[in-house]
Amino acid sequence: MSNPTYFVVSREQHEDLVRAAYIHRGYREDESASAARMCSEASWHGIRTHNALKALHLDELFGSGVGGCVPDARIEVKETRFPAVQAWDANRKLGQAVAIEAMETCIQLAEQYGSGTVAVDNTFHYLWGGGYVMDAAKRGYIAYTNCTSTLAEVVPFGGKHPTLGTNPHSWGFPTTDAVGYPVVIDWATSEIAMGKVEQYKRENKKLEAPFGVDADGNPTDDPFAVKALQPFGRHKGYGLGLLNELYGAAIGGSLPTLRGRTDLAKGTGEKTTTAFFFQVIHPDAITMGNFSNGRSQAENISAVLEDVLGHGNDNCMLPGTIEANNAKQSEAAGGLLFSEAEIRGFEELAGECGGDTAPWNLESLPTFTA
Repeated sequence: MSNPTYFVVSREQHEDLVRAAYIHRGYREDESASAARMCSEASWHGIRTHNALKALHLDELFGSGVGGCVPDARIEVKETRFPAVQAWDANRKLGQAVAIEAMETCIQLAEQYGSGTVAVDNTFHYLWGGGYVMDAAKRGYIAYTNCTSTLAEVVPFGGKHPTLGTNPHSWGFPTTDAVGYPVVIDWATSEIAMGKVEQYKRENKKLEAPFGVDADGNPTDDPFAVKALQPFGRHKGYGLGLLNELYGAAIGGSLPTLRGRTDLAKGTGEKTTTAFFFQVIHPDAITMGNFSNGRSQAENISAVLEDVLGHGNDNCMLPGTIEANNAKQSEAAGGLLFSEAEIRGFEELAGECGGDTAPWNLESLPTFTA
């Protein structure tokens, strides 16, 4: 099998277009820049499922196009008696802008108190959760976030009706000194994404395994029969996905089966927005300083990772390795890597923005073979 060839786009050109696209939809310059930055980070690290085209498509389907996200919305910070914890009402502000500010606030709180937490109600999709924890981990912090997904597409273990979102969890751990990049654990709690099911429908192919359930709750690998997704790892993924719903419920989120579905929620008095949770811990706050053989905390983390990957486990990788390797590939290429279909999508996007951004031309872009 030949290696794929991609088209190379500079961060500057990419962010100019994405920022212009958000501004064209009524968003402020600063929140548009936040979205563009996180879209670049996703592409730089090879997260093709959460790139700018996906972000803007979600905004069209569930965001500014239908009132699910409000350009120029302002965050309200609730007064609380807990100095290391903040509770926010995002008022349906653009998710990436909220997430960046929330993580920065957690870091400031962790510097002061050892740990910082921000819980956010009335939110809109922040896209790639791994990007926020990765950034914090690169700066030396232990970071975590979870959110409730826009739609309930996952059945509880053994169920047949979707009552859970795909509900991702993202952790970042500062291991750059030990292995050259942060360990990043970032995944949804469903077996696959519903978009993957749609892809297999288009290709008229079976799923790799019975990742979905049919109308009667029976596991199926037929994409045309899939009515909902299964949680990964059976009861374990179900439990992790349920955690997001419980965090969301405690923060202010409403019924998952009505989330993102304003038509069904009309007249019920139920909210349809998502919820975010962020937490950052300063490593100095949790150390006892009593490490074996006089090791420092950093040396101890390195020793543990070496032990995990030793004993014949040399071919195993750490979570975050793939993203780190993709970043090296982007560095070698000198920019962000996109397929021809993705470039065509950006060309259309540039056309929609009119004179607000420079046109894109596939033929003028350099290529890179991975």
